[in-house]
Amino acid sequence: MLTLTTTSPDATRAVGCALAAALRVGDVVALYGDLGAGKTVFVQGLGAGLHAAGRVTSPTFVIMRRHPTDAAAPLLYHVDAYRLTDGNELLDMGLDDWLADGAVAIEWAENVADALPADHFEVRFAHAGEARVLTVVAHGPRAGELLEQLRRCGY
Repeated sequence: MLTLTTTSPDATRAVGCALAAALRVGDVVALYGDLGAGKTVFVQGLGAGLHAAGRVTSPTFVIMRRHPTDAAAPLLYHVDAYRLTDGNELLDMGLDDWLADGAVAIEWAENVADALPADHFEVRFAHAGEARVLTVVAHGPRAGELLEQLRRCGY
């Protein structure tokens, strides 16, 4: 587990960008936190680090956005599970297909927790005034490698 504090949206994006350097096809980043806690900003950092095409915005109304990346990086699938009621909905939408060619970042992951693979990377966001506290937990060996990436980057 790792706890860190970011003091601006740019700092939150930087954490996502640092993590992106180690993302591979099949990785799941589960994001938890209240509205406005920084989940989408973090995914913007993932997108920047993967050189994702298109602007990374919240997919609240479309539920999932697919962002092509440069040839060396996995595709980025950005999911907003706020309106989903369980993991079966996410599986029916194509989670397994997305994991076959990309990395998946899931906002409001608590709504689809039953569909998350056992090995996934978790980031919990909390407001701390103007700052954000990010609590990062690795669930499994692959997620542990992602956690080590953040530590190598000085987090």
